[in-house]
Order: sequence, then C-alpha cells, then structure tokens
Amino acid sequence: MSSDFPAYAPTEEHELLRRTVRELADAKIAPFAAEVDEQARFPQEALDALRENDLQAVHVPEAYGGNGADALATVIVIEEVARACGSSSLIPAVNKLGTVPVLLSGSEELKKRYLAPVAQGEAMFSYALSEAEAGSDAAGMKTRAVRDGDHYVLNGAKMWITNAGVSEYYTVMAVTDASAGARGISAFVVEKADPGVSFGPKERKLGIKGSPTRQVILEDVRIPASRMIGAEGTGFKTALATLDHTRITIAAQALGLAQGALDYAIGYVKERKQFGKAIGDFQGVQFMIADMAMRLEAARQLTYHAAIKSERAMHGETVPDLTFVSSACKCLASDVAMDVTTDAVQLLGGYGYTSDFPVERMMRDAKITQIYEGTNQIQRMVMARQLLK
Repeated sequence: MSSDFPAYAPTEEHELLRRTVRELADAKIAPFAAEVDEQARFPQEALDALRENDLQAVHVPEAYGGNGADALATVIVIEEVARACGSSSLIPAVNKLGTVPVLLSGSEELKKRYLAPVAQGEAMFSYALSEAEAGSDAAGMKTRAVRDGDHYVLNGAKMWITNAGVSEYYTVMAVTDASAGARGISAFVVEKADPGVSFGPKERKLGIKGSPTRQVILEDVRIPASRMIGAEGTGFKTALATLDHTRITIAAQALGLAQGALDYAIGYVKERKQFGKAIGDFQGVQFMIADMAMRLEAARQLTYHAAIKSERAMHGETVPDLTFVSSACKCLASDVAMDVTTDAVQLLGGYGYTSDFPVERMMRDAKITQIYEGTNQIQRMVMARQLLK
C-alpha cells in the first residue's frame, strides 16, 4: 500500500473536516431539511452553503481546479451532510458519480473542460445510465448514438436521473453498436444546453424529495465526437468501474442518515419520561440503542475501508477486491440505515410517526439507498460472483 494514504483510520485532517462539515450542516442545511422535504423543492440553501465552503465536489483533483480530497474525505463530507438532510447529500454524491467516468476514462481535453466548473461550483454533473426497461439490466439500454462525420447524434430517454434539470452536465451511456451487446455501449458528456435535450416531470417519491429525479430525454442531440468518454465501445466497462467507486458514496449517505436518526433517538430517550423515569433507563430501550450504534459502526468501518481501496485504485494501483468491498459496504450500510431509522421511529413512538420530528423523513430517505446504484439484491450477486470466480 502506498504510504501516501492512511492505512485505515481517518487522519486528524479527516476529523477536522468532519467537524467543519457537521457545524456547517447543522447551521445552514438542517434548518431547511423539513421544508425541503415537505415542499419537494431543491435544497438551494445547501448548495449555496456547500459552494461557499468549497464542499460541493471535493474529490476533483487539484490539476483541474479542485481540492484533490481523497475518497475518505469525500465519504465524510457526504456522510455529514446526509446526517442533516439526505436530499442535500446528493449534491456532492452525484457530482462525484457524474464526474468519475471522465476522471477514469476521459481525455485530457474533457477533464479540463468539464471538471473545473464542477470544482468551482459553477455547474453540477449527473449520471445517466438507467432506462425504463434497463435498470438492473443496464446493458439492455435502447438509447442510441449514431456517428455522423465528426459528431454523434443521440436519441433515447434515460430514467431515474438524480438532479436532472439542475445539473448542467450529464454522463450518458448509449449504444453505438447494437450487434456487440455490452461492448457496443459508449459514454458521452451531454450538456443541458445541447439542442434536443429535455426533461420529464419530476418523479413523486417516497423520500429524497428535495433532489429532483427526472427523465433525461434526447431527441436528435448532436454533439462533437470529442465528447465521447474513452474509446467507442468502452462505455459499459467505464460504467461498471465507476460504480466500484461511487457505491461507496451511497454507503456514506446511508451512514449519515442512520447517524442522524440515532443521534436524535438518543437525545429523545434521555428526555422522554414514562413510569417515572427516562425511557433510556429501561434495558429494552438500551439494547435497541446499543444494537443501532453497533451495526452503524460496523458499516462505517467497512465503508471507510472501501474508501481507502477506492483511493488507491484511482491512483493506478491494482485493487482486486475493490468490486467486492464497494458492493459490500453499500449493501451493509443501506440495510443498516433502514434498520436504524426504523428503530428510531419506534423509539419515538407516536411522535416518530409524525413529520414534526425528523426521524420519519430519515426513514423514508434511507429506503432509496437500498435501491439505487444497484439494488441490494444485485449487490449480493456482484459479491457472490467475486467470491466464486
């Protein structure tokens, strides 16, 4: 292992970053979280606060105008924002998701053109892989990109695209050779301003209501061939490699949601009195709190472990078990988040079931972490294949 990266535990710099982001999130993001959820509106306050503190895309390398923060630092930022507001945590998370294909496979021209605006807070970057009939079976996509001289013309519709309509840039996967299966898929950068790009209505969702989820519709979208990410036919390989890194950011979001719910529940059980004493004095409640914290810490350690491996891989090291650990941490952390947030609602009793308290929102937000960037059933298939190959 390179000595440039922490062997396992967060450094003092990581912990300082955590305190900084937590203070910012508590002051500038948490106060608007309930309103953002209730109104299903984009958390502009969070974007403004993150931009002002240069936290909207900390992963972008210094060479392209970014902070050059490592993968663990990025996880900590997302985790601490999610502790306050799940929707807001998708700003740094999706900026990473959209840009990792460019970082992994893009030309130097693409990196310089598209990473700097994201690093500087001038643009956001989304990822467009899924389609209505190509979710878990992403290789079954129908969106086409046809070569026309020194351009490609794209037609199709991408579905479930996070922050669609708000982001300026999109990594779009499209079929360039229908006869080649997954090897016939290529990746492109599409801009919101490109003629022929439009968006479907916002999905009405159970949770993360402040992050718009919409179709990205491509109708004869003509873009320069120079906007292809990597060589023709390598898009699906890039997509899979990207997910090895970004499943970890979903684990981070799940950790934050679980931590927010646990923190609130602990405060509540210390104050809420029944039968003449705080309910936190009852052993049954204590066991619930202990189990919540234990499972959360296990998921956190696996996620941080995966983040270190992701950082090594981004710097060119061969990390054979990255696919396994990234799937494992995403699967474990999201399952834990669902359990912990549900238990937090239980601990608050009837209050927990009302929108006057934040834990029901956290429970609703947590559910998506078991579904997007690969359902947890798919994660278990990925892990099993890694173990059995």
